[in-house]
Amino acid sequence: MIDRSKSRILVVDDDTDGLEVLELRLTHAGYDVETADSAEKALARVSAFDPGMIVTDVRMSGMTGLELLEKVRGAMEGVEVVVMTAHDDMETAVRAMKSGAFDFLVKPVDPKAVQALADRCFRDRALTEGSEIPEAQAALPRSRLIGRDPRMIEIYKTIGVLAANRATVLIRGETGTGKEVIARGIHENSGHSAEPFIAVNCTALTDTLLESELFGHVKGAFTGATHARKGYFEMAGKGTIFLDEIGDTSPDFQTKLLRVLQERRFYPVGGEDSKKTGARVIAATHQPIEELIEAGRFREDLYFRLKVVGIEVPPLRERPGDIELVAVALLGRIREETQRDVRRISDEAVARLQAYSWPGNVRELENALLRAAIVARGTVIGADHLILGEADQHGPADFTLAGAIARQVALAMDRVAGDEAAASELLGITVKELKKHLSD
Repeated sequence: MIDRSKSRILVVDDDTDGLEVLELRLTHAGYDVETADSAEKALARVSAFDPGMIVTDVRMSGMTGLELLEKVRGAMEGVEVVVMTAHDDMETAVRAMKSGAFDFLVKPVDPKAVQALADRCFRDRALTEGSEIPEAQAALPRSRLIGRDPRMIEIYKTIGVLAANRATVLIRGETGTGKEVIARGIHENSGHSAEPFIAVNCTALTDTLLESELFGHVKGAFTGATHARKGYFEMAGKGTIFLDEIGDTSPDFQTKLLRVLQERRFYPVGGEDSKKTGARVIAATHQPIEELIEAGRFREDLYFRLKVVGIEVPPLRERPGDIELVAVALLGRIREETQRDVRRISDEAVARLQAYSWPGNVRELENALLRAAIVARGTVIGADHLILGEADQHGPADFTLAGAIARQVALAMDRVAGDEAAASELLGITVKELKKHLSD
């Protein structure tokens, strides 16, 4: 039971209306509340007021909410900080969580949600009175994730939390949703970001080759092994190994990987002496793991060993509000890579992007924008520049042979989510010929 009369909350925001709303809500709930319209004033009041919780905006004139968070966490024990911002970029969320924020809220903030967080904060505090609070860590992330959907915000916060530990992570989501980007974000925000990040596509390798790549081999281990070779687990040091499409591996390989995760040691192929590994493993799959376990195609014990922390990535079609944000960000990258002066996406084009189902997710969106940027003659991508899959009937009416070839190439690229080698095989042409059609 929370004794709210003894629970003090300091609310910090230069938006006086928002400040008043939160003060009224929390006071009505029985909390002892003080307010400040700047981080400097809040910092001056902290020692005397001794709050158990601070709710602060990020962007204010003078000291920012994140700077306040870091100063408070560095100077006081036991105080929890909730960060609010209208600018819901991943960098802010990750930095807040890495610096020890209790939670991260996107404006406009629901006062009920703030009260619920306060209740949880003081309940947890009562249960863990006297426990040590981890020290704040301040480091700017280098991430390319984009989105303001609540599920994406939760992923940002999880990345921030994972920065402080070496837990194994299983990322689940459809092809093209950005699972590797999330894995890189976890690595780049960790204390071992200077160590290697090694991505391995498990689907592209046979069991034998996959074991040799990961564990290395000794000289003479198999035909063609003319010299010993280090594997990724050894090369990674204390960095990260990202095992993409782990659901496509065989039970035999899964047994060997499980042993590595349990013992933190591995045997090079053909070797008799084990080697120690300090690498963190992040795995990803688009497969329904539970069904694979039921069918006997995936080890349940490996599943639980991998899923110390699980991240579910929502498909793009389930977060239509993010499509314009993602498209604009991708356009900046495309403009730089192609040297095409395409600066904007028209409202009509945005509407078509938002209405499409995106089976290939962000990867398909990037391919569609890349084609559109190449086709566009001006600085704006229009609706007629977009080719959005086989079922899209709103593209330009072009019955020429060149138009038919362009549509077929586009369909093939969409079908294989932008994999040029797979698309060229599907079309029966070389990759060089495919690249020529894409650039026409």
